[in-house]
Amino acid sequence: MSEWWGSLSSLLKVLYCFAVPSTLILLLQTIFSISGFGHDGDINISDTSGLDGGGFDGDFDGADIDMNGLDTDVNGDVCPQGDVNMNVHVHGDFTPLKLFTVQGIVAFFAVSGWVSIAAISGGMPPFLGLPLGIIAGFFAMYGIAKLIQLSRKLVENGTVDFRNAIGEAATVYIPIPPNGEGEGKVTLTLQGRFMECEAVSYSREVLKTGTQVRVTDLNGETLVVERD
Repeated sequence: MSEWWGSLSSLLKVLYCFAVPSTLILLLQTIFSISGFGHDGDINISDTSGLDGGGFDGDFDGADIDMNGLDTDVNGDVCPQGDVNMNVHVHGDFTPLKLFTVQGIVAFFAVSGWVSIAAISGGMPPFLGLPLGIIAGFFAMYGIAKLIQLSRKLVENGTVDFRNAIGEAATVYIPIPPNGEGEGKVTLTLQGRFMECEAVSYSREVLKTGTQVRVTDLNGETLVVERD
């Protein structure tokens, strides 16, 4: 072992000092992540929070803008008639891509170290082997970041987004007073779940139990409904 170590160049020794500990730490992180060890304490070696250095990498579906109560004069200028009602609905996926997590940095050192060692040991000049290892390390760090992002998307997609209820049919469960004077409850299937939700109505009639309604808007997490 000592003879093998002594036969290595100074550069390879440095690379081994990065690659071996990083690989061991990455292995421990994987084991701790799978077992859930450390999540209840103050120190979590498998932490994925990272730094917000990776920027935004999400899917933007677009925006819907509704403007009511606008008119134009003879010169073509926009003139508000009464109240101007502008509703902006932005739909998108804003799950951030975080590159500089603990796992990402450790994976960078592990992968870049081993790739550089393999390249240089195989006869590649160091000025080519080192950049190759660094590039491979960045790909590994990006891959870890994407895996974390995808896992967070799965968690977020499992939560109920009440915006998905707009346009859906529902059934009144507890009568809903008229003119927004109080709340009742409706039942509906939302994101594959049968749910009971608070609801209001601005119609002039009481919506009795069993009435078929449709969700037209949201007031926080309270559904705004009208008779279907």
